[in-house]
Amino acid sequence: MPLNLISNPWIPVVDKSGHRRIIAPWQMADPSLLRPDWPRADLNIACLELLIGLAYMADPPTSGDDWEDRSASDPDRLREKLATYAAAFNLTGDGPLFLQDFEPLEGALIAPDMLFIDSAGANAAKNNADLMVHRGRYVGLDLPLAAIALFTLQAQAPAGGAGNRTSMRGGGPMVTLVDPGEGLWSIIWANVPNGVPAAISELPWMHPTRVSDKNMETAPPQGQRFSVEAFFGAPRRLRLVAEGDVVTGVVQKPHGTKYAVWKHPLSPYFRMKAGEIALPAHPKAGIFGYRHWLGILAQSGNSELSERAHCVDQWEQRSDKPANIIVAGWSMDNMKPRDFTFSVQPLIDLAEDQLLTLAGLVSAADNAAVALRSALTPVLSEGEAREAEREAFYLATEPAFIARLNDLKSGKSTDDICAVWRADLHAEAIRKFDAISLPALDQRDTSDIQKIVQARRNLTGTFAGYGKFGVLLFKALGMTLPLKKGTAA
Repeated sequence: MPLNLISNPWIPVVDKSGHRRIIAPWQMADPSLLRPDWPRADLNIACLELLIGLAYMADPPTSGDDWEDRSASDPDRLREKLATYAAAFNLTGDGPLFLQDFEPLEGALIAPDMLFIDSAGANAAKNNADLMVHRGRYVGLDLPLAAIALFTLQAQAPAGGAGNRTSMRGGGPMVTLVDPGEGLWSIIWANVPNGVPAAISELPWMHPTRVSDKNMETAPPQGQRFSVEAFFGAPRRLRLVAEGDVVTGVVQKPHGTKYAVWKHPLSPYFRMKAGEIALPAHPKAGIFGYRHWLGILAQSGNSELSERAHCVDQWEQRSDKPANIIVAGWSMDNMKPRDFTFSVQPLIDLAEDQLLTLAGLVSAADNAAVALRSALTPVLSEGEAREAEREAFYLATEPAFIARLNDLKSGKSTDDICAVWRADLHAEAIRKFDAISLPALDQRDTSDIQKIVQARRNLTGTFAGYGKFGVLLFKALGMTLPLKKGTAA
């Protein structure tokens, strides 16, 4: 049976009583629903982006007042508004198909697991290198799973070989969503930008593909902050092949739309230098923690270099209620996925002077972590071993950082907060150094013992303001550097 992504129930969700249900998109406004329930975290995040995009396409708020007035859910209204777009949301069959090439494509059939970012690519299979993620995981996909996988790929597409374009946010973009904590509709409505309903013709699969075989770039349309295509970009030229209700393969052609200088309202951006084009942020490998907050959860203090996602800034303009931020995305090494970040973090709403202090606390931790990494040179080899200890240092100091943040919010003295944070960093750095370096120290060569003792002395000196990292740490905390030897007081 054909699947229409507007009219038919196809999205799995969990309601607030814990029961699993299958809904049509207009039912996202049902206040009893809690969250999407796909079998993978990346699909759940993409599903939230899809639902936000549908609401923006069909019935966005026109202003802050309109957003406030319509915060209460209205499924019947949303059903009526979405119905006018149903012709553009068939997944299989004839005519324009959801997020697929305007024309039927001829070519070799690729297994449907190519729709998942962490699937083995053609070269990995050819070289027999698909050890961790095997080729051919899925013989077929049911239509709903194929639909959400297709959307996820188009929204997050990494480099995919010659001519296969990345998403308008590059491969594996960072997604940040405001979560007021009141269920599915509250997440959707909190993140829908202000705008006007889109014309069905604005959807990229409703007209011939902008083929980029001559490297032709597509810029966003003038006159509107966010085009609906920001939510429904189609960088890959794809056609699903189905047998009945099962997608058994995909045909792909190169040179789909090559997006340039688009902005997505659900992602943060940064610039290498002031005045340059803003680039979408991407998750780093490892745990998302306090050292990543600036420019993502909190204003960085330098808006010329980093921008929080529009939806995060917009929430602070719309509401004075507290909220969490869902941070998610694939960490990519070019075409290779490393891991998927999914983290729920607090929205950081501070005054300008408090933001400067927060930035100083983070900078101090960065210098302490590098000093620890350097001090471990006599006992750990260069590379992943020392980098892992640096990451562990951030993780171990996170509870103390949260405590210092709470001190900042409560109005405690900045000098006192910085002094306590320096002590927090010092205690953890020495604890970690000793735990790694001191066991069986007496069984080492004399020269190695001397190196370890000197490294510990240098690490201690960092937290007294000595050495390169000590100077940077003290400056970050606004602390007075110690007098150099021989300098008069």
